[in-house]
Amino acid sequence: MARRIIQASELASYDFCRRAWGYTLAGMVADSARLEAGRRWHEVHGRRVNRAAWLRLAGWVLLLLALMLAISSWLGPLIS
Repeated sequence: MARRIIQASELASYDFCRRAWGYTLAGMVADSARLEAGRRWHEVHGRRVNRAAWLRLAGWVLLLLALMLAISSWLGPLIS
């Protein structure tokens, strides 16, 4: 079996989207409608990932605030 040399551009293509890389390797040609649908999907997915990251951060901040409030209400009677 002959060894195939992998080009650096193929690695970049695989890193960006392994599905597109596989299609190219198989010799499939993407039509513009599929490319546009894939671009839209990635755009929506990116927004969802960003939203999830912000919600996770907000959750941690709210948890920290709740802990601070609980500690201050527990320490309040002890200090006065």
